[in-house]
Amino acid sequence: MSSRSSDVEGRITTGTTVLSVGNTDEVELARMGYKQELKRDLGLLQNFGVSFSIISVITGVPSLFLFGLNTGGPAVMVWGWIVVATFSMLVGLAMGEVCSAHPTSGGPYFWAAMLSKPQHAAFASWVTGWFNLLGQVAVTTSISFTTANFISSVATFQTDYTPTPATTIGTFAAVLVVQGLVNTFGVHLLRYLNNISIWWHAVGTTALIIAILAAAPSHQSAKFVFQTFIDKTGVDGVGWSQRASPAYVVVIGILMAQYSLTGFDASAHMTEETHNAAVAGPVGIVMAIGISAVLGWFLILGLLFSIQDLDHTVASPTGQPVAQIILDTVGEKGAIVLMVIVIGAMFFCGTFSVTSNSRMMYAFARDGGIPGHKFFHKVDMKRKSPVRTVWLACTLSFLLALPSLGSAVAFSAATSIATIGLYISYAIPIFLRVLNRESFKRGPFHLGSFSYPVALVAVVWIGFISIAFILPQENPVNSQSLNYAIVAVGIVVTYCLGFWFLSARKWFTGPVNQIAAESMGIDVTNPAEIETIETIETEKQKM
Repeated sequence: MSSRSSDVEGRITTGTTVLSVGNTDEVELARMGYKQELKRDLGLLQNFGVSFSIISVITGVPSLFLFGLNTGGPAVMVWGWIVVATFSMLVGLAMGEVCSAHPTSGGPYFWAAMLSKPQHAAFASWVTGWFNLLGQVAVTTSISFTTANFISSVATFQTDYTPTPATTIGTFAAVLVVQGLVNTFGVHLLRYLNNISIWWHAVGTTALIIAILAAAPSHQSAKFVFQTFIDKTGVDGVGWSQRASPAYVVVIGILMAQYSLTGFDASAHMTEETHNAAVAGPVGIVMAIGISAVLGWFLILGLLFSIQDLDHTVASPTGQPVAQIILDTVGEKGAIVLMVIVIGAMFFCGTFSVTSNSRMMYAFARDGGIPGHKFFHKVDMKRKSPVRTVWLACTLSFLLALPSLGSAVAFSAATSIATIGLYISYAIPIFLRVLNRESFKRGPFHLGSFSYPVALVAVVWIGFISIAFILPQENPVNSQSLNYAIVAVGIVVTYCLGFWFLSARKWFTGPVNQIAAESMGIDVTNPAEIETIETIETEKQKM
């Protein structure tokens, strides 16, 4: 047993209030200054399942498959996946170590505060929280928008229906509403839906790969799959490989892989609902990345080998190359079955993205980090769920998708925003863990002597992709082809820093209970004293 676990169990019996060993998670949460308000009934499998379902390679790969074919082609898709998966695993390992030390729904923004020097804790928490919120919203947007796109594609089978941006937005809104309702009234079912989602993703993805490979009339050569470089980034025929360099196309082309392997912080956001959170959270993160990386690579190979006509696939009347590949291999009836599997996986993915998103917003609101925090940090006592932030997440996700009505590259921009926002929020606490490594207290999950080099490589990688994914994706750049990721990220940075210096620095103290308790010498291992902390904070707000 680790010294940390022994210490926690020891404090269970030495505090003013005696708790059973079964409540170790609640005591650990109290140590960080929070009460157990969410229902804690998830195990390791369910915790892993949330991240696995949100990474959802059967969502990520098909959603950017057209982007991948045009931006580097098969060679970049196949080899870029391996490179990105390797670095993503390093990020996940570094995150897992921090998650084990601080298992709370706040995730990255809470870690940033705990890993900073006291005088910088509030600012680090504020910036990290807003980047994480941006990434969470953009992930939900891109996932549910992909679901709407694929529903629209199925609607074209054996019909003369032609989707428009307006009808797709309408479908997207309906998808968000259903996902919001599930997270509002079906909270008690999320655990079971999670189990179904795990098997749906694993078995469904495998079945899709086998079906298209077995039914394909012909297969592409290994040379095509592993060596073919394609650059169709030029709207006027002149791509970035000609205007700049093939290396530029490779760099922006790895977006498909990096976006697909995003969202694994969900395991951290669910730790307040998970038993043995200090172990289950980090293990859930690492398992989700590893299994998704392997499954995703085979999915890419299966789809590429099964392409019948590349030009027809790229210019598919369905609007989705993956849908065309499925049609060309198994026919319309079989395609409907496989598309239902894909859409079902996407819906699960979006549903749990809303779950994770709402938990992060709830935790951030609980600490006063978002406008209207007094309203949004309330938990529905009947359902033990942050219902208000569920609908906040759905609303913001819908608003972020509106540029798709007038932009040809809006979707890939949304995926860039999701990737940049989330990974920057991952990088800040990892960097602070490196910077202040002498004061870092490890949890039961740790990397030993590999901790420092793994964290350092993870931070450098995130810095690289954060620059790469705001670069222009189509040539020439105009109002239709602008990668508006830089605009969205710029707005958040401006608001985040501007509001901080104008106002927030005067009242935002980061994870309120923990910082206030430590500064006042209050024993936060005693849950009975949490009310004292809250009373003091309430009085401070009235002043």
